[in-house]
Amino acid sequence: MKICLIAGALILPLSGERATLAWTHSVEKIPWEEDWRATAAGLVIEAARVRGSGAGMEAGEGARRVGDAWEWRPSLPPQPRVVLARSGATADWRICEDGRCRPMGDLLPADVDPVTMTVCDDDGQLRDAVGTAR
Repeated sequence: MKICLIAGALILPLSGERATLAWTHSVEKIPWEEDWRATAAGLVIEAARVRGSGAGMEAGEGARRVGDAWEWRPSLPPQPRVVLARSGATADWRICEDGRCRPMGDLLPADVDPVTMTVCDDDGQLRDAVGTAR
């Protein structure tokens, strides 16, 4: 299984089952990251990190300091999809794989809004919540 991005009719499989979703808070200008993994049950968030605090940027329960960030494991069930709004008024989302981060605009047209992150097969075939091809 892989993580896929859906933008309109385009389905873009990422390189593997894990990816980090990163962004900078529009007001506080603080980096935030979430590590996601594709599973048969859906997208599982494995960790979240924030490098400061401010308006809506508080570290989650059980957070511990790791390097220059607060890190924790959010208590969230597997998600069938994560919808990523792109307003154009803030910096774009960043997708990180194997330690390399790229703005989402390097992968998909900048004017496509929203983008949906979900689970797909290695060949880009979308999966439903129980792992069956659609």
